Amino acid sequence: MAGRGRGAVEGEGTTAGVSERLLFAGTAPAEAAPVSLPMPRPAGEILPPDGGAALQPPKSATIDRIRRQFHRASFSAFRQSVVVAATTELDRGIGFLLVPVFLAAGVIFYFSLNTEPDLYRPQAAVALMAVCAAISRSWPKTHLLFMAALLCALGFVAAKVETWRTATPMLGSEIQTRLTGRVVIAEEMANGRVRLTIDLISTAHPTLRYAPDRVRLSARRIPPDTKAGSLVTGYARLLPPTGPVRPESYDFSFDSYFSGIGGSGFFLGDPKAISTTDPAPGASIASAIENARENIADHIRSTVGGPEGEIAAALIVGVRAGIPEDINEAMRRTGIYHISISGLHMALVAGTIMLLLRGAFALFPDFSSRRPVKKYAAAIALVSIAAYLVISGVVVAAERSFIMLAVMLVAVLFDRAALTMRNQAISAIAVILVSPHEVVGPSFQMSFAATAALVGAYAGWADYRADKVRAPPAKRSFLRFLSRKLAVGAGGAAMTSIIAGSATALFAIWHFQRVSPLSLLANLAIMPIVTVVMFLAVASAVMMPFGFDGPFLYLMGKGLTAMIAISAWISQWSPVDAVGLISIQSVLLATIALVIATMATTWLRLAAIPFAVAALLTIPQVRTPDLLISEDANLVAMPIGGGELAINRARSNEFTTDNWKRALKAEAIVPPETFAKDALDIADPVDLPPGSPFYCTGDLCIGRHPSGAIVALAENRESARPACGFADLVVINDATAYNPCRDPRVLVVTKRQLARDGSAAVFFDPQSATARPAIQYAVQKPYRPWREQRRYSREARGLAPHKKPEKSESKPPQPVSSGE
Repeated sequence: MAGRGRGAVEGEGTTAGVSERLLFAGTAPAEAAPVSLPMPRPAGEILPPDGGAALQPPKSATIDRIRRQFHRASFSAFRQSVVVAATTELDRGIGFLLVPVFLAAGVIFYFSLNTEPDLYRPQAAVALMAVCAAISRSWPKTHLLFMAALLCALGFVAAKVETWRTATPMLGSEIQTRLTGRVVIAEEMANGRVRLTIDLISTAHPTLRYAPDRVRLSARRIPPDTKAGSLVTGYARLLPPTGPVRPESYDFSFDSYFSGIGGSGFFLGDPKAISTTDPAPGASIASAIENARENIADHIRSTVGGPEGEIAAALIVGVRAGIPEDINEAMRRTGIYHISISGLHMALVAGTIMLLLRGAFALFPDFSSRRPVKKYAAAIALVSIAAYLVISGVVVAAERSFIMLAVMLVAVLFDRAALTMRNQAISAIAVILVSPHEVVGPSFQMSFAATAALVGAYAGWADYRADKVRAPPAKRSFLRFLSRKLAVGAGGAAMTSIIAGSATALFAIWHFQRVSPLSLLANLAIMPIVTVVMFLAVASAVMMPFGFDGPFLYLMGKGLTAMIAISAWISQWSPVDAVGLISIQSVLLATIALVIATMATTWLRLAAIPFAVAALLTIPQVRTPDLLISEDANLVAMPIGGGELAINRARSNEFTTDNWKRALKAEAIVPPETFAKDALDIADPVDLPPGSPFYCTGDLCIGRHPSGAIVALAENRESARPACGFADLVVINDATAYNPCRDPRVLVVTKRQLARDGSAAVFFDPQSATARPAIQYAVQKPYRPWREQRRYSREARGLAPHKKPEKSESKPPQPVSSGE
């Protein structure tokens, strides 16, 4: 032990304590020890008899104590930094930006419930959270927690109120009846048929006791003078809204419920017009607007012609039913499908009008220098997009875009920044409160994700440029100046595409199981053309009342021809865009990362990185189904390896098979091989190699999954009984049949069960060939309001389908049913 005074070095200052270098050294040289001055010691400390230095603690104990102090100091500093950053974020208004986030969380929680809640308990929760938030104002942290809970409760109540207010009567079962109704919308489709949206007035033969209020039907031809407001009658087959084509996919009955469409179908002949002079109350204005839209669309189609005319009609008046499906698919594969959606059209219209008006005002410098011409342009643009909202049919995408643009244009009128996250939050709040169900749809999620990412990136870039000292630009030749502007414009367009595409990628994969790998190239090539086309579209709309729109529509058609050609060429070179299923956890984590990255302005935005990494790591944490069954039991698909998908029908529903191909990452469809009745030996399935397609004979089809599981598809119980001896899964396309198999290891799925619970996904156990397969249905019980009609279908009640309509079948059905 060193005594007091040991280690003093001449010429150095004295220190109290131990040298930091010595603390981390293995051994300390005697001459390096610092001078130790007498220090006050506790009374309990014992000194050596010779009055020397007190006993020193071991070095390891001292090092541990210093480390604890270091970690404590580091944690304290980090905590203080977090507090300062959080306070700065609150001062900058992040609390308001999070309002739509918590509202949306409440909406999502409501729609994710398995049972329908009542309205009183959520209202009580709102009142309780409001009282707690008011009481806790003196405790800021607690107050923020109660405010977040209050906003979630408000979102929950808004979704519940919308569901209760909508209350769309839904068709319960397939039925053929003669109907009479008033045409709301008449759309010409690309396949030559006409799609009619009709408000039902009456039904007959049979009379439906619980008929829907509005249906959507297709017809081969309609009377020449049929338009919105006309009365039509005809014999039609009505179908109830369909559910998801597979578990965890989009529910079409959900969309029908909130769109007010209670059923769909087709006329069994050409409908006939009924003359009337008594328009429905309140329908004359809506009919006049719809007829004006159709007249404008017909004029555009006749002037431009071909698919270019259909796209031009979609760009100007939002009528897009006539765009050919191959062009739609090419635009989807290249990532430019958004140009045919009226929400983007409205933004382009507003920007075009603002640019044209400000350019026109610039021609009069005396007036422009004395007047706020920017506000004039914003006001005229606001009126223009309001008119466009009306003329486009007030579709959801246009409604949402109008709210966002209106907030920005009003901000310009009041000398506020237009493109800010605060305006984005205001528009999101408005959409959530007006149409809460849009929150769970792809349109809302992708549009707001892209806009938030672009606004956040623009704000970050503006902050970076503001802090950077820049020298005055050097004089350049006109050619260099023009080339630099073109390069900057191309770079900006590329970054816009990259940012928006990255923000919406996981949402697109979750909803559509597809990506567009060449979207950047397509947007760089096509968006300049679309910009010019929109200039021409606005000019043609302005000149149309005077009859001078022909040249503008002609040039617009040429631009659209170039756009279609470029899109088709890039689509041919695009890799396969199907990417399969991803986990919902990855989407939620990516959403959290996006919220943090776009709304935070301090170093706290770095907190988005772990969430983004976790989102990427959890993408594959989802099990792909081994077999999919449609809700009507007619179609079954099974991946058999090599990118092939075996199905049991030679002619199948194209929409369903396309969705299943993307979900299962299949590239080719393998139809069944058909044999004569009794030509396939019942013992053959055991000898089938794994990965065999479906072999059909008579009323029985048999296939073998790559895992070795055997699947049997039967048309009735009698044909299914022999399959009980060898099959692992038996699907019976008969609502009246019950389980014919006594072996509990055989999974039997009947048409009645699928009618009740929706489409199904089956999972085989690769570890055990004798284990019973697991199954997941798309619909859970008790039913939510948009699925309540499922319980009243004939198949769900175990009844055979109608052979032909008879008068005896017009007996009143059970409640909410539309007929037997």
